[in-house]
Amino acid sequence: MTSFQTAAAVFGGLLIAGALLSGLARRSVLSLAAVFVLTGFLLGNGGLEVLNFDAESGFVTDLATVALIVILFRDGLEVDAEVLQRHWQLPARKLAVAMPVTAVIVALLARWLVGLGWTEAFLLGALLSPTDPVLSSGVVTDLRVPRFIRHSLNLESGLNDGLALPAVLAFAAALEAGRSGFVWWKFVVQDIGLGLAYGLACGLIGSLLLPREDGGPHAIGAAQRALYGLGLAFATYGLTVISPRGNGFIAVFVAAIVVGVRRPDLRACFADRAEEVVEIVKLGIFTVFGSLLTVHGLFADGWAAVGVVAGTFLLARPLAVWLALAGTGVSRATKAFMAWFGPKGVATMTFAILILAHHVRSGERIFNLAALAVFASIVLHGLTDTPGIRWIAARSEEEAAKPLERAAA
Repeated sequence: MTSFQTAAAVFGGLLIAGALLSGLARRSVLSLAAVFVLTGFLLGNGGLEVLNFDAESGFVTDLATVALIVILFRDGLEVDAEVLQRHWQLPARKLAVAMPVTAVIVALLARWLVGLGWTEAFLLGALLSPTDPVLSSGVVTDLRVPRFIRHSLNLESGLNDGLALPAVLAFAAALEAGRSGFVWWKFVVQDIGLGLAYGLACGLIGSLLLPREDGGPHAIGAAQRALYGLGLAFATYGLTVISPRGNGFIAVFVAAIVVGVRRPDLRACFADRAEEVVEIVKLGIFTVFGSLLTVHGLFADGWAAVGVVAGTFLLARPLAVWLALAGTGVSRATKAFMAWFGPKGVATMTFAILILAHHVRSGERIFNLAALAVFASIVLHGLTDTPGIRWIAARSEEEAAKPLERAAA
């Protein structure tokens, strides 16, 4: 295992280099997050072995847990702000239809090509169903992309982490080594039920304890409100996993939704002041994830693994999006753009690390397949980010010009 001092020095150097090269990264085909994954790979087990982490160690597991807590809390806070905007119907369709369809198709591919058991195959499908715009950030930030497309992709990626979580946890619990007689209704009652209850209670209490902004001499500043939000996230997780034990991740996501709905002021402060903390945690998990990868592991299942990944991007996601948006009047160009830009990122990484650490049956194969999908997403979506933006911008201009041409005629 790499010492903490070595890991701290390497990660600190990466943060400095990332800050200095951020402008160059924005103009390149790779996002800053992708650069951290690739650097972790080069310095990790598959490269120079400067970073040598054990996926089952407490450090890696705790880092993955911290990453999920802050990411799920941030995503949950944004639910109300995004849903109240226009064009929420498209992401809602993709969440309700495209996500499960993607998971099922990936599971069928894994069963057929790789030979995973049904439960293992559906676990992989659940892992690869969430999307993450971080790996193709220009798609959701470039103003040339129509606003409703940016909004749809951003809201989908913000919500699907929390929605995929129960399925991932359920399949992982059914496969966990040493866990005899998995009973689904006990999992629903204990993990999901108690997770929801703790999340609702902590979110409600947390929204009531924080005083409203009054501008007085004893008013709580924006930075302290952001810290309050982080504290509420970690307290919710800790209270939930204490006996009687519920699922802390579900509780954090639900608590964040409650707080975001009841306290827009806290949501705004968190977005302004705590985003840097979230970004640092995400870059840390990107680096550790990259260090765990090896070329042998990624291609342990040979061409069958490549087939599963190719099917995920070229079959599962496009078919799922086309079915979800059927009858909406959305143009074929928009459907194609949304179907392609469903990159796999931090949620898939973090879920996969936790599964690897919990002795799930065939956990290493599932981790390697998910890792190959993320690695391929980094390259493919990074290379097609800018050309895709130009293409959809040109098609949108053509669509906008048609009514004017008809009126002139």
